[in-house]
Amino acid sequence: MNIRPVSDLRNHYSDVEKDVEEHGPVFLTKNGYGSMVVMSIEQFDRINGSVDAALDEADVQASTTSLRYTHEEVFDSIRKGLNAKRA
Repeated sequence: MNIRPVSDLRNHYSDVEKDVEEHGPVFLTKNGYGSMVVMSIEQFDRINGSVDAALDEADVQASTTSLRYTHEEVFDSIRKGLNAKRA
């Protein structure tokens, strides 16, 4: 995880931009606390695109079947997916 003070965005923009391109999102802090995340447009699209695609798929499934999941089943599935990506 790349963490930098928010002042680096103003004072060292090209370094922050390089970090984003080479290592992914940069987490910015202000007064020692998380303030914002800087990421490339490609990274943003990848995150949002997967969410949009999943929501579209869920809409199609909901309109074509009576199968429904409990919130426990949904969140367990999400947790398993996130844990698998970390491993």
